[in-house]
Amino acid sequence: MLDCVEYHSEYHALEIKRHDRLTDKFCLHFFELPKIPKTVTKDNGLELWLTLFNANTEEELKQIEEMGVSIMTQAIKAYRHVTTTDEFKELERLRSRARSNEASALGNAERRGIAIGAENEREKWQGVIAEKDAENEKLRKQLNELQAKLNG
Repeated sequence: MLDCVEYHSEYHALEIKRHDRLTDKFCLHFFELPKIPKTVTKDNGLELWLTLFNANTEEELKQIEEMGVSIMTQAIKAYRHVTTTDEFKELERLRSRARSNEASALGNAERRGIAIGAENEREKWQGVIAEKDAENEKLRKQLNELQAKLNG
């Protein structure tokens, strides 16, 4: 998301003109998980936790476990325990259903929007055509009147 190579950015609230920091008790840490190094050592706790948060497969969890860091092993064990409960499985089923419903609703809204847009365009052009037809009829009458005067 950010145009830098670092995976960690720290932001502080500053006054715009004077650049005074609002407080030293507030800051935002922004971590871009895709930028985490592929090789993480067990000595870097922050990178270990970020790698755990970024893990998508059981294989990635096993790689973290194999590093032998006690807290990571405990966290992975707790994660596995939670994800095997009936409550978690039901929540995941409901989330999946909600995502599917949302995708379906967005698809229907897009199709309806295209149809409505096409209808609006058609109505707009029909209005333009009707105006031009009225102008043409008016010009025909004027032309007929001029021809009658010239012939008459």
